[in-house]
Amino acid sequence: MKSVVSGYSGGNVENPSYEQVITGRTGHAEVCQIEFDPEQISFEELLKVFFNTHVPNTLNRQGNDTGPQYRFAIFYHTEEQKVIAERLKSELDGSETWKNPIVTEITAFEKFYPAEDYHRNYFRNNPNQGYCRYVIAPKVQKFEKVFKLKLDR
Repeated sequence: MKSVVSGYSGGNVENPSYEQVITGRTGHAEVCQIEFDPEQISFEELLKVFFNTHVPNTLNRQGNDTGPQYRFAIFYHTEEQKVIAERLKSELDGSETWKNPIVTEITAFEKFYPAEDYHRNYFRNNPNQGYCRYVIAPKVQKFEKVFKLKLDR
């Protein structure tokens, strides 16, 4: 992985602040922009991590946080990424892994706005905060268990 940056995307407000985004009125989702080396990990592998570490059939919700700013979304950069994302979503929908259909949005990337400094590395910097302990930590543990072989490379 080259870099992972927390921020906002998918909305209609230029340079939004966290305080604006959490109102749900900017159209932005809280996201991570990931820069990766396809020689080390493929886009499809990243999407498998994404789909395995959240509940993709829950609309506009992450833990106790609700609203369109908490929607799950894939913002693709190329037509190839779009095809891969749609195929994987369709395969997972057909697998009956979840009772309800996957609602993860697949949308063309337009612009990314980095989050404020205090939101970057939030889990690492706030491990005892309730949201981190009860929502993020279990996702990290699941990731470490399911993708152990990838971590050991």
